[in-house]
Amino acid sequence: MPNIKSAMKRVKVSKKKNLRNRMIKSGVKTAVKKYEAALTAEQLSLVSSALDKAASKGVIHKNAANRRKARLARKLAAAK
Repeated sequence: MPNIKSAMKRVKVSKKKNLRNRMIKSGVKTAVKKYEAALTAEQLSLVSSALDKAASKGVIHKNAANRRKARLARKLAAAK
């Protein structure tokens, strides 16, 4: 445990941010799994929204979100 007051605060803040980031990432993973099970256009829009929200909050990079959306869209196109 840190002795310096600012270091103690950083530990608290990083724990809170880590929890928030894990929750958002978990939500994205759940949305992707639901999409892969259903492979519908409306599920794709839900996954896209979840990925965009994660990117806007800085949990994942914007380009990573766009890459994942493109791959999921290709899966839908291949399934039709």
